[in-house]
Amino acid sequence: MYPLSSRLTAEALGTFGLIFIGCSSVLVNPLPSASYGLLGIALAHALVLAIGITATMNISGGHLNPAVTLGLLAGRKVDGKTAAYYIGAQLVGAAIAAFMVKGLLPRSLTAGTTLGAPALAPDVSIGQGIAIEAVLTFFLVSAVYGTAVSSDAPKVGGFAIGLVLLFDILVGGPLTGAAMNPARAFGPQLASGRFIAGIVWWIGPILGGVLAGLLWSMVLLKKK
Repeated sequence: MYPLSSRLTAEALGTFGLIFIGCSSVLVNPLPSASYGLLGIALAHALVLAIGITATMNISGGHLNPAVTLGLLAGRKVDGKTAAYYIGAQLVGAAIAAFMVKGLLPRSLTAGTTLGAPALAPDVSIGQGIAIEAVLTFFLVSAVYGTAVSSDAPKVGGFAIGLVLLFDILVGGPLTGAAMNPARAFGPQLASGRFIAGIVWWIGPILGGVLAGLLWSMVLLKKK
């Protein structure tokens, strides 16, 4: 096992990549030379997560998401102390990424925005948003268990998990932003100073992640 410092650095770095590329893809999209729309934003998130998980999997497990860490804690795949350290590292990585987005991208793209933070559609309530995020994150953490945790999992690195992000964003992006990750909301909300409906992207993903962890650990994984 790698030392804790290496594992925390890997979690912070991987989460940094997800938030920097994810938020930037949202902010750059309106430019005439971009305009790749929802599919392009979904692909950017999916690819950076797939690469980030694959790169950090052998070091820290490639969580890069507090909801994933808590889902693995629910399934007793990590201990409470490790989970707390991981979540702290993920939030730090997300905050640094969001502040770098704010500082590096042109002000014409960032001024007066939430820096690419997820947002609820006008006709989606907070309760609906929480439920949607829970369902989307359930699929994400199920992919983690089914392709990374399971001893019978296919050796596909983080790419199967990244694909879940792709289809989740295509469906949930217009409704809730499809963050599925408290850090994905926390970073840009902190940097922009706008915590609009922030509980949606904490309660929903954590609920979905924990439920997935319990189901897989108690029912679906092969018992040793």
